Amino acid sequence: MRVLALTSSPDRRPGLRALGVHPLLGNLDNVGSLRRLAGVATRVMHLAPPPGEGAGGDAWWQDPRTVALVRVLRLRGKPVSLVYASTSGVYGDCQGALVAETRAVNPATPRAQRRVNAERAMRHLGRAGVRASVLRIPGIYAPDREGGTPRARLQRGTPVLVNEDDVYTNHIHADDLARACLAALWRGRPQRVYNASDSTHMKMGDYFDLAADLYGLPRPPRVPRSAAREQLSLMLLSFMGESRRLDNQRMRKELGVRLRYPDVALGLRGG
Repeated sequence: MRVLALTSSPDRRPGLRALGVHPLLGNLDNVGSLRRLAGVATRVMHLAPPPGEGAGGDAWWQDPRTVALVRVLRLRGKPVSLVYASTSGVYGDCQGALVAETRAVNPATPRAQRRVNAERAMRHLGRAGVRASVLRIPGIYAPDREGGTPRARLQRGTPVLVNEDDVYTNHIHADDLARACLAALWRGRPQRVYNASDSTHMKMGDYFDLAADLYGLPRPPRVPRSAAREQLSLMLLSFMGESRRLDNQRMRKELGVRLRYPDVALGLRGG
């Protein structure tokens, strides 16, 4: 089986070849560079995020990268299956409820709205005969990668919310996510959505307390939401404004994913 990877950086090609991957030079922001993908791949993993804030003008809610990819894949020899890495942020604030994939999306931020647009493009491709799967992914961590754990944030002393204002947060270890992606690529049901999360149900402040204890660092200060608005960035506040607990049963039962790190404490101990 030949593995191909789209990259916009010529400098990455030697590294990809060293891993046994055949690089294809192209850019999702340049539709013309994508035509070489048509008819090439039988199974596609789409991991690229939408453009950031301020992109797209009046069409700020669209993901032009995913739309461009879908158009190219429809040109000839459509792939057998496709997996799109979306975000659990498409659910919006669920006030701590347990969320299954059947829950209606309710995106509250521009980045989540662009993800919903990308998911719809995937389903459009699915109606054209491609077995498309959508993974809704929460926070990804990886102790063996730079910036892959809360260590740096703990060292900065960034505050978290007091318990009565706190929100539930969800995570998945990068290795478990990779296994979920491959399982969906080969076993995902047509046009199916999967919550790609571990089995931990924990509030955000408790998560950072756990990490601090594991790393021998001071626990972060706790502040009320009113004080957080004055101390934290809009990006961090947006994560603190949504609370949900992801139900991962569909991923485990339908895809047969056996999590190596079902509890976030197990995964963080490596960092």
